[in-house]
Amino acid sequence: MSIELAEQYEEQEEYEKAYDEYLKLLNARPKSVDLLQRTAHIAKIIGKEDDAEKYFSKILEYEPTNEVAYEQLMDMFINSDKFKYYTYRGNLHLIQQKFEHAAGDFKKALDKAPDEARSNMTRFILAGIYSNIGKDNNAIDEYLRIIETHDAPEAAYLNLALIYEKQDILSSAAEILERALTDGHDSQLVKDTLANVYLKNNQTEQAAKTSSDKMVQLRCLIEDENFDEAKKQIDEMHSDYKKNPKYLTLVAQFYYAQKDFDKAFEYVDEFAKFDKNSPLIYQMRALIYEEKGQDFEGHYNWAKYNQIRGNKDVALNEYMQAYDAKQDDAVMVLTIAELLDEMKDRTHAVEFYEKLAELEPNNKKALERLGEFRESIGDYIMSIDYYEKYYALDKRNSSVIKSLAVCYEKTRQYEKAADNKYLSSSALSEEETFSIKKKIDKLEGKKKDYKEASDSEGGLIDVVMRFFGK
Repeated sequence: MSIELAEQYEEQEEYEKAYDEYLKLLNARPKSVDLLQRTAHIAKIIGKEDDAEKYFSKILEYEPTNEVAYEQLMDMFINSDKFKYYTYRGNLHLIQQKFEHAAGDFKKALDKAPDEARSNMTRFILAGIYSNIGKDNNAIDEYLRIIETHDAPEAAYLNLALIYEKQDILSSAAEILERALTDGHDSQLVKDTLANVYLKNNQTEQAAKTSSDKMVQLRCLIEDENFDEAKKQIDEMHSDYKKNPKYLTLVAQFYYAQKDFDKAFEYVDEFAKFDKNSPLIYQMRALIYEEKGQDFEGHYNWAKYNQIRGNKDVALNEYMQAYDAKQDDAVMVLTIAELLDEMKDRTHAVEFYEKLAELEPNNKKALERLGEFRESIGDYIMSIDYYEKYYALDKRNSSVIKSLAVCYEKTRQYEKAADNKYLSSSALSEEETFSIKKKIDKLEGKKKDYKEASDSEGGLIDVVMRFFGK
């Protein structure tokens, strides 16, 4: 039993013998993608299409993105089984992230589905694709058709409810999940999902009846303002749940409702240890600060909340309201400047970098961005001023070093532009240093011409340059 013997049989076109040898090898190494490909290829040649499909499918179990396997399977069924052909082609388009093409393939596969089970499977995949590409109404139609059959999986109900919830049609989400329970899908997941929908729709009584989950029960008590019972449950749960992030947020909510803001902050901070980038942290802090009447902190935290969620315009508006309340917070001014940079609003970003430089004259980020801006509009004198301040603070920033040299050259300060002290920075690579030295050789010539002109003209150029450099 050897790969060489199998290959020899294959070369001699003794495919049955080659197939037997590959099977022996595959039995010893069942997860070898190479052997699976060889075995499937020979099976296809000798007409064992079921075996070929089995082995190509096995490849996809170990390498789900193996395009060759999908192409081979498509080739096998292009004429004999259109359902399989379009299904495999749809899957190929999915791994290639060609979702519109994949949707078209699965629609065609649906027309060729031989029975209800495979029709439902295809509809389920198609609905998922529609949801992924933002065609929620199409996805809803497909999930509803699945649910009308006798073989609807639990996931169809859950996914459909999720779409309704996303569209803020909570009554429909609840209705679908209630139907899931009626249709026999009475799992804890369905019950808890339904309870959460009830809670979002302020139906705390139904939520409490539907789910036995302690978190749901505690939330219902808090939202019904049954604070005595809620406190008892918090105390009972504390030892087992004190490191559960969801529990911590509920306890923070409890103390917020009780207007015990110090305690509420304490639990928000505990929650933040588990997920420091969660927008929920800033949402809860913003609500507490609003209740305390602290406008700056409230707007600042709403800004952070919206920024994390990707709502940049809303975040900027909140930051600006926070800035109106407190204009000397350097961290916030920098945050606003960087956000404006992200939003490609360079002019307004520069305004805030200027404000930051006033608050923190040695802020390197402000100095660099202001230098870049002044350089970009041709104000080389001002850009030199910013770059020199930066260089005095940090002599290792290669981009500032190079920009400073360029600005010196632009203002005909050739001696400074050619000054080798800017090459002493270890921030520059050997390739960059070599390139700059070539540039300096040219500048040295200009420096010489400049000096001769200055000498012969009684220093007139120096006088002019000093005047404009002020």
